[in-house]
Amino acid sequence: MSHPIVPYSTDAAEKAAQILSQGGLVAVPTETVYGLAADATDDHAVARIYEAKGRPSFNPLIIHVTGLEMAATYAEISPLAEKLAAAFWPGPLTMVLPVRADSGLSKLVTAGLDTVAIRCPQSEPAQAILAAFGRPFAAPSANPSGGLSPTSAAHVAAGLGAKVDMILDNGPSSVGVESTILAVGETLSLLRPGSITIGQIEKVTDQAVEIKEKSAEILAPGMMESHYAPNALLRLNAKTPASGEEFLGFGPISTPHALNLSPSGDLTEAAANLFAYLHRLDEAAEKIAVAPIPETGLGIAINDRLRRAAAPR
Repeated sequence: MSHPIVPYSTDAAEKAAQILSQGGLVAVPTETVYGLAADATDDHAVARIYEAKGRPSFNPLIIHVTGLEMAATYAEISPLAEKLAAAFWPGPLTMVLPVRADSGLSKLVTAGLDTVAIRCPQSEPAQAILAAFGRPFAAPSANPSGGLSPTSAAHVAAGLGAKVDMILDNGPSSVGVESTILAVGETLSLLRPGSITIGQIEKVTDQAVEIKEKSAEILAPGMMESHYAPNALLRLNAKTPASGEEFLGFGPISTPHALNLSPSGDLTEAAANLFAYLHRLDEAAEKIAVAPIPETGLGIAINDRLRRAAAPR
């Protein structure tokens, strides 16, 4: 059983804000994926996120804000962070910044770190809820922990069912992969690739971006080695499917009846389709072969999700 899916409207956004203020959970459509939102200042509400997702408590959460002014209440905003916000907010960039001592955020949000991951979403429903709510919500992807990220309200209902108090529907997510996560200090470190690329960040900041190497230390959301995983086993960089495998193609392929992330080889289209197509194949097969994706631009983020989805669990 799952709670009814509510189409987005301003009235629905106000109702969602009311549910958040009472400690409830709301599935919120954003441009990246659907998020599972709770009041970022309420320990009990944030604990419900972890409980609903079955999420390890050492994995921090992203808080979502209306903009730089709200962000400054919860994090220390450097001139470099201001420059990045001016270029990429609202949008799919999450900045990891020093958390303010007087932030009032739940310690569960930061997982005990002295930093907070913070984003200003572009999505109209998310902004409407934040405006009505008046403070940030914490929101990882609205799916069971480690599973496929949801890019539709139906994905949320199938994965979390009655664990959510409200599922707000605004159609499919336009970007389709989670936000770029950037640690912003004296230097810039990429913690998770996304649709905003290193090249775009370096152009705006005139500063080199370091790529954070794999480490046992979890510094931000989305850094666990096995993540975004379907139930089916994934085989990457496959030219053709083997017996018993469903095929997820990219660009021109000869396999009949296969799902194709983008027949024209468009990485933006591929990113938007990625999780929806993996959901469909996961329902149909125990093994999925995935065509090679170019390791450039948005392909870096797509390959990152695929490698984590295919990692040993």
